[in-house]
Amino acid sequence: MANVIIWDGSATFVTGSTPFGFYDSDTQFQADAEKVAKFCGTRLGYPMMDVELQDQNMFACFEEAVSTYGSEVFQYKIRENYLSMEGSNSTIAVNNKIINPTLQRVINISKNYGTEADAGGYVTRHTGSLHTTASVQEYNLDQWAVDAGITGSIEIRRVFYEAPPAILRYFDPYAGTGTGIQSLMDAFDFGSFSPGVNFLMMPASFDILKVQAIEFNDQIRRSGYSFEMVNNRLKLFPVPKANSKLRFEYYKVDDKKAATFLDGTGLITNVGEVPYENPSYTGINSVGRQWIFKYTLALSKELLAYVRGKYQTVPVPGSEATLNQADLLADSRAEKTELLTNLREMLDQTSRQSQLERKANEGENLSKTLKEVPMVIYIG
Repeated sequence: MANVIIWDGSATFVTGSTPFGFYDSDTQFQADAEKVAKFCGTRLGYPMMDVELQDQNMFACFEEAVSTYGSEVFQYKIRENYLSMEGSNSTIAVNNKIINPTLQRVINISKNYGTEADAGGYVTRHTGSLHTTASVQEYNLDQWAVDAGITGSIEIRRVFYEAPPAILRYFDPYAGTGTGIQSLMDAFDFGSFSPGVNFLMMPASFDILKVQAIEFNDQIRRSGYSFEMVNNRLKLFPVPKANSKLRFEYYKVDDKKAATFLDGTGLITNVGEVPYENPSYTGINSVGRQWIFKYTLALSKELLAYVRGKYQTVPVPGSEATLNQADLLADSRAEKTELLTNLREMLDQTSRQSQLERKANEGENLSKTLKEVPMVIYIG
C-alpha cells in the first residue's frame, strides 16, 4: 500500500475536476462538490482511518450520482408521457417543459382497428361493380379483380344488393324502424317540435342513430334480399330474375398488410430521441440533493473497495492485516440498490395513474365518513 496516495482531508474543486464536466460550470455544483468530498471521506473513516482515494475520485462519483438521478427522473417522465411525445419535435429540450397529454397517438392506433370495424382507418376502400345475369346466383369476385386489372388479392367489405342507402329514406315515414320517423322522434323527445325545428335542434348523434336503425331493420325485415360471401365467391338470394348492376366495396389485401411509414426526420421516433438534456444541478431541490449525496457515498465506497481489493492484505509487524474490501463492496451495492428502489417507488407514486387512484380512494373514504355524520334537524 506504500504507493497508494492517501487522502489528506482537503478538497479543491476547479473546472475540469470531473471526467465529463457536465456540471462544472454550475456554481452550486462547485460549492457542493467540495462539501460532498469531505462528507464521503469522513463517512469512510477519515481521519481515524486512511482513505485510499483522492478528491477527484469523489468528484467523479458526485458527477455520476447527479447524472443517475437525472436519468431516473427523466426516464420516468418518458414512460409517463411517451405516447404523447412520439412524433413531436426532437430538437427542443423538454427538461423544464410541462407535457400536455394528447390523444393523437391513441387516435392513430385506433385507426388500425377502424379499418376492420368499417369506421375509418388508413387503408383506402375501393368501389367496384359487376353486372348480374338473370338466373345466375354465384359470382367469382377474384376473377372480377383479375379481369379489372387489379394485382393481388382483394377483400370484399360491403355488398349493395337491392336495399338503397338508408340516408335516402331518412325522412320516409315508413322507413326501416317499423314505427315511422315521428314515433322515433318521440322516443328521443323531439316529437313535440315541428320538422323544421327538429332539423335545427336535433344533435348529429340522432341522425346517426336513425340511419343505424334503418340499416339494422333492413337486415331483419328485408332479409329476403341477402347474400353469402365465402372466399370472395358471392352468392345472391334470391336468384336474380333480371340483368342488373351490383356495387360493392373492397380492400386490397396488400394495402392492409403494408405498414405505414412516415418521415421522422427531426421528430421523436423512439425513447432515445426524446430531447432530455443533463439536469440542472441548481434546479434540483434539497430532497433530490440528499439522495445524490447518499448515492455519491455509495459510489465512493464501491471505488474504495476496488482499490483495496488490489492488495487484499497489508503487512504489519509480525503478521499481515486483511482489508475490508468484501464488506465495502457488499455495503455499496446494497446501498445503491436501496436508493434506486426508493427513488423509483417515489416516482411511481407520483404517476398520473397513482394520483388519480389516490384521489378516487380519498373521495370514496370521504363519502363514507360524511354518511356517518347525523343530519341537522330543522325546526320551522
